[in-house]
Amino acid sequence: VFPVACRLWMIFVVTIVSRSHADRNVYPSAGVLFVHVLEREYFKGEFPPYPKPGDTSNDPITFNTNLKGYPDRPGWLRYIQRTPHSDGVLYGSPTAEHVGKPTIIEITAYNRRTFETARHNLVINIMGTEEFPLPYQAEFYIKNMNVEEMLASEVLGDFLGAVKNVWQPERLNAINITSALDRGGRVPLPINNLKEGVYVMVGADVQFSSCLREVETPQNQLRCSQEMEPVISCDKKFRAQFHIDWCKISLVDITKVVPVHNSRPDPGTGVLPDIGEYNPPSESLKSRDYFTDFLVTLAVPSAVALVLFVILGYSMCCRREGVEKRNMQTPDIQLVHHSSIQKSTKELRSMSKNREISWPLSTLPVFNPVSGEVVPPIHPDNYETTSMPLMQTQT
Repeated sequence: VFPVACRLWMIFVVTIVSRSHADRNVYPSAGVLFVHVLEREYFKGEFPPYPKPGDTSNDPITFNTNLKGYPDRPGWLRYIQRTPHSDGVLYGSPTAEHVGKPTIIEITAYNRRTFETARHNLVINIMGTEEFPLPYQAEFYIKNMNVEEMLASEVLGDFLGAVKNVWQPERLNAINITSALDRGGRVPLPINNLKEGVYVMVGADVQFSSCLREVETPQNQLRCSQEMEPVISCDKKFRAQFHIDWCKISLVDITKVVPVHNSRPDPGTGVLPDIGEYNPPSESLKSRDYFTDFLVTLAVPSAVALVLFVILGYSMCCRREGVEKRNMQTPDIQLVHHSSIQKSTKELRSMSKNREISWPLSTLPVFNPVSGEVVPPIHPDNYETTSMPLMQTQT
């Protein structure tokens, strides 16, 4: 399938790091997928070999990529390396805004065994063509692939060949590849055959085929809303190698998309206009009297607070009725009853303090909790407590 797809304008760019120490120049096209592989085998030659001759060098090597003079890569360029023992891949889709602007990517390789580094530059010269972008673009979500697996030329060629069979365009190319994790997807469980998923956008020069339009039918839309797989007649041409989620397919005709123009003012040169020299104010300025401001901000609120304090103190201290006035307004019989209750309460309290009856035996401990010795009661068993008077005046 791959050679057939190559003959039918299936275009994508794949480059390999050169073994030359000079800067590497690549020339991708705007609107076409760009893939650049960072081979570990090349960088192994720049690090010292294993101490024992004859041992196979398999040093863990990781890469750091950034735009020269900046800490990160351009927004359209992504990088992935699954493990330190696998190759790194730079990939992305440049747009027409980057045409004619050379992009220098600094590639730094780190040897995790010897802690040595090697650095090379990759010069990306983005070319503009009239053929791209193609007007009809379809984005597929493939559930059983990771992004680095899909970036392999053989796998991507097989997928574009399958798309060619169901679409039948004159020209077909891969536009972009995005991991599902970059679209808000969740990391899968560490179980075999579970993949992250990948979005693949392709472009063609003819209208979408009837097979691709089947997902827009009311029956398939209903099945998608019920989280069921839609019925697509051409799914069997992908199923052998690619499991496509047809509910997430996106079909866009860029010729019918209304462009949105943001009206922004001209930023200018960033240089202030020349308005002459700066003239500081004269030193002979009149002094200002702040006493009035002091009275307004401090004295007036303090005076108001003092008046309110005096009024509150007079209301609480000088306007109380007092005990005598309260007794005068209370009936005599109520005062007598209250006085008798107070006298009886005091007498009962004094009587309870003078009682000498021992505590009940039930409140005494039965044995010592530490030594286990039984504690005898305070009074003998024949001690009579019921004959003691409750009041000391009784005989």
